[in-house]
Amino acid sequence: MNLSLLILLPLVTALVILFCKGLKQVRVVALLGSVIQLGASFWLMLLYWHERAIGNNSTMVFQSNYTWFKPLGINYHIGVDGISIAMILLTASVVVAGILVSWTMEKLSKEFFFLLVLLSMGAYGFFISLDLFTLFFFLEIAVIPKFLLIGIWGSGKKEYSAMKLALMLMAGSALVFVGLMGIYYQTHSFDILTISQMHIPIEVQKFFFPFAFIGFGIFAALFPFHTWVPDGHASAPTAASMFLAGISMKLGGYGCLRVATFLMPEAAHEYAWIIILLATIAIIYGAFATMMQTDLKYINAYSSVSHCGFVILGIGMLTQTSINGAVLQMVSHGLMTALFFAAIGMIYSRTHTRMVAQLGGLLKVMPFISTIFVISGLCSLGLPGFSGFVAEMTVFMGSWQNPDKWYRLATILACASIVVTAVYILRAAGKTVMGPIGNEYAGLTDARWNEKLAAAILVIGIVAIGIAPFLINQLIGSSTENIMRQVGNAVLPK
Repeated sequence: MNLSLLILLPLVTALVILFCKGLKQVRVVALLGSVIQLGASFWLMLLYWHERAIGNNSTMVFQSNYTWFKPLGINYHIGVDGISIAMILLTASVVVAGILVSWTMEKLSKEFFFLLVLLSMGAYGFFISLDLFTLFFFLEIAVIPKFLLIGIWGSGKKEYSAMKLALMLMAGSALVFVGLMGIYYQTHSFDILTISQMHIPIEVQKFFFPFAFIGFGIFAALFPFHTWVPDGHASAPTAASMFLAGISMKLGGYGCLRVATFLMPEAAHEYAWIIILLATIAIIYGAFATMMQTDLKYINAYSSVSHCGFVILGIGMLTQTSINGAVLQMVSHGLMTALFFAAIGMIYSRTHTRMVAQLGGLLKVMPFISTIFVISGLCSLGLPGFSGFVAEMTVFMGSWQNPDKWYRLATILACASIVVTAVYILRAAGKTVMGPIGNEYAGLTDARWNEKLAAAILVIGIVAIGIAPFLINQLIGSSTENIMRQVGNAVLPK
């Protein structure tokens, strides 16, 4: 399969949207383009499994490599492994759901859907890039559209939130760029596979690893650089919130794993204790901060800080099971938080409030919306049968495999956060959808066809991973083995 299709499909869709007339044409083109992308993503997964089944053990498959700027050795080098495909499937699912949820968007609809589709192009390009410069190029494509989506279509302190998000993510990009340049000037290559076969001196790794890891970590809500997350999510329109939490934050986790850890494994060992410390703080702080929130969007935003901490924890523990768990958590959290934001958006569009204290009894008039709200909450607290349980348990088990007593203490503290998560999720769900209903909400309508379809796509993913985790484990297993082989071969200083 030619992976460039994953970039061309959203690009063509975005360009066609610009020539559409009227809301009906715009949303039909956006939906059709996103559905084709979702179909292409599943076809890619099937082709990948076929390649592995016939004995193709290459680190990356379906590679294409073209010279882009020869004087600096920049190539358009793309390829995928199981982790990339898992992220591509997540992106395609969230984009389709986001477009469906935004079906009635009337304010500058052409520009809104254009930016939303453009964001997906950046994500696809990022996940398939095997050249560091190309990877950085696609990372940057995703920043400006986020700023515009929040600043124009957002609510509340939208200008402040959009500016804060853009500045924080640009700061992260600047740090990433320094880290990538450090790798380039040491190896004289941007090619990820080529660099992985070289040995970067430990002194160089220790200097540039923090730039790359923290830079990508800012995208993944790494503590204490997480402050853009609550404001950005709370002010963003529903589809943008779904994309921010469901996909954009995964760019950071993927970069921490694919670039920082994979290319500088010795430094990853050296800084593991700091990574684990920051991840543990994020998990606990995020959980307790969520308990203090009264706005549904802020509840989900601070909860995302906590749940993304599990991704960082799994990467920092440097065991194959924990890294498997980190990838599973990225996919699970992407689906779960997108569903949560979709449900919150549906509730807000009908009740015109997100304050928990002002809601109640919605199950009586909005049974479908209330059900998906509860499902996303139960997945968040790790109920067996949903993807959240599989991902978090894999992270915990992999973290416990690290014999260091302080790392095991961090694992225990991370496990304890589940109790706090259960408290705020059950309290928010109980007050929002249970109990007596106010007179002002008695005549509300339930989800429309487009909202039901969007929720169904995300719920299917959550349940599929929850009851058949072996499918995604088979997909990502060989890829995490390659990363662990790189980490295991690291020559540590005495």
